[in-house]
Amino acid sequence: MASIVSIRTAVADHRPEVDNHLVEPGTPYEMWDGELVYVPPCDAPHGTSQATLASLLSAHVAPGLAVACELLTRTSRVDDVAPDVSVFPAAPHPVTGRRQLQHLAFEVVSTQRMVDAGGKAAKLAGRGVRRVFAIDLQRSQVLEWSVAQGRWEELPVAGHITDPALAVPLPIAPLLDAARAEDAVARALIAQGNAVVTSYRAEGRAEGIAEGKAAALLVVLAARGIAIDAASRGRILGERDPARLDGWLARAAHGRTLADVLAER
Repeated sequence: MASIVSIRTAVADHRPEVDNHLVEPGTPYEMWDGELVYVPPCDAPHGTSQATLASLLSAHVAPGLAVACELLTRTSRVDDVAPDVSVFPAAPHPVTGRRQLQHLAFEVVSTQRMVDAGGKAAKLAGRGVRRVFAIDLQRSQVLEWSVAQGRWEELPVAGHITDPALAVPLPIAPLLDAARAEDAVARALIAQGNAVVTSYRAEGRAEGIAEGKAAALLVVLAARGIAIDAASRGRILGERDPARLDGWLARAAHGRTLADVLAER
């Protein structure tokens, strides 16, 4: 008699490719247990949460992985379902050349029942998706599907989701609060050394230093009783060359007039 493991392996080996669909991609349908199911368009809370989730994941995913919304996935011979947001390998399968199975899947729950979301989670996990999450908007909860328990388990709002598919841990609270999502995205990009963000931070630090030196120069000039006309004040406050500002500050200590201080040397 064949072992249970070998039987399961044989069944898995004969499953359709994840992108070999039962329903036409781009249409509002899924296939559940061989039955065509209409999936209506989402309401505003659902759509907003899904957009926030996609932006957060895009900022947190590890190199080589991609984020997609409504990624139709063939989970069995009779099921073809689309989680709201997925994290999957960007490159095709090295052997088959087909799309690879997602590592993470997220479902936003607004008007649907959690039991229905659990049914989808079980199908995705049964196909091999490593982790499936749900964002329950009505109860303000983030949950993860437990394969062992066959149910959703709530995650602490103050916690993080840590996974090899994520370059940096994903904070849970911003998944429920769009106002905090932008900060979380910025922190993730900083943590990964994003070139654009790093450049802006460097420019911001340099500008802050220049502004501080300009303000200090105005204080010194005022303390020494040197009159400052509007044009000169604007020139000082607009200067961003730290070396020039240092020179002006040095001359402000002994210069008799504003012209002496601001003279080019």
